[in-house]
Amino acid sequence: MVFQIYAVLSQAFDTSVSIKDPPSYKGVALGGVGTGAIQSLILTPVELVKIQLQLQDQNRPKTHPMYCHKGPLSVARSIFHTKGLRGMYRGLGITVLRDAPAHGFYFWTYEYMREQFHPGCRKSGQESLRTMLVAGGLAGVASWICCYPLDVIKTRLQAQSPLAPLKYNGIVDCLRKSVREDGYGVLWRGLGTAVARAFVVNGAVFSAYEIALRCLFNNGDHASIPTENAL
Repeated sequence: MVFQIYAVLSQAFDTSVSIKDPPSYKGVALGGVGTGAIQSLILTPVELVKIQLQLQDQNRPKTHPMYCHKGPLSVARSIFHTKGLRGMYRGLGITVLRDAPAHGFYFWTYEYMREQFHPGCRKSGQESLRTMLVAGGLAGVASWICCYPLDVIKTRLQAQSPLAPLKYNGIVDCLRKSVREDGYGVLWRGLGTAVARAFVVNGAVFSAYEIALRCLFNNGDHASIPTENAL
């Protein structure tokens, strides 16, 4: 969904560029921002359920010592029954604030770095596998660095149990209380692990995506992917 929306928006945000040419860097950045905002509508309830399921032992109130969710559907039903549809979208605002700029940096970094490593490849589509891996990895690193403090705040907001009084009353309140209790370092806690994972995962994501497109549009002929040592 993300790649398809990005493909449409990156062209739509800069109509001065021919549809036969790669989108401009302006279109790439704005298309990424729009993509991140749109995907948040689906991602917010999914991440809420994931976080609640991962932390259910910690979040279980003393009045419900034996209650345990059996899976994601059980969590979703519980949240919907107690808080309604609004409860399923707790954290939507901070998710949009995190993902919109992050995806702008994500796609812009990938397009810029692949062109730097392999000039002309944005139009020819002939970059090597190494270029895809490195440019994709750097894109993942850039996106996480720019949004990591917001991800920490989002996780804390969504980790609150719907069965207990909320500790945080919003984004600003969560930021203020987190910094007061744990210092500014809490906003960057775990960044090293996230960045290392992002480099590997997103290098693989972009490579798989580019190679899949070539196989589909070249009748399965993937031999056109350069494998020379040069980026």
